[in-house]
Amino acid sequence: MSDTNTSMVEKYRNNFLKEVEANVEEGEWVKMCMQCGVCSGSCPLGPHWDHPPQELFMMIRAGKRDEVLESTSMWMCTSCYNCIVRCPRELPITHIMHGLAHYATRLGIEPKNQPTRKFAQLFWDNLARNGRVNELKLGISLYFMNGIVEGIKTALGMAGIGMGMVKTKRMNPMEILGGHTVKDKKGFQAMIKKAQELEAARVDN
Repeated sequence: MSDTNTSMVEKYRNNFLKEVEANVEEGEWVKMCMQCGVCSGSCPLGPHWDHPPQELFMMIRAGKRDEVLESTSMWMCTSCYNCIVRCPRELPITHIMHGLAHYATRLGIEPKNQPTRKFAQLFWDNLARNGRVNELKLGISLYFMNGIVEGIKTALGMAGIGMGMVKTKRMNPMEILGGHTVKDKKGFQAMIKKAQELEAARVDN
């Protein structure tokens, strides 16, 4: 267990609900869940979750800290917002799922090989570089995120679609050299750095 994780446990004296309320976006809504299960039934990936949202909320209230934060469940959220639209109490479930994933990452206990976590990190790294997503580079990164052999197989399988996109000018191969950037790249990167400093300060406190 990391020093940060240990200090969090000590700080909240194993009251995981209070910890979630203090550190997870919209976490104060967890206690409002009435366990109807509409969120799980509305989720397109519902059958693939090891713990559906309402079960995660119940586990949080039961103090099952490790089981929740080490779960892959919140990493399954695709931000479709079906759960929020259909929740009888209008809980911000999508925001809580992403908040739990972010908090687990801050503590260093997130699942290491979860595909959606890999995609989220690749997307962020791509965006943070120039302030705009370079779709070509992002696509190539996704092809190769599980290794060189798997990447080559995927690239060859998508070669026909890629050539079609080039011919119809839906993809520019020159994007690999850099791509578009925001007008004030230095200002954008300064903003990101400041946000990271604020986040680090929050964790320390």
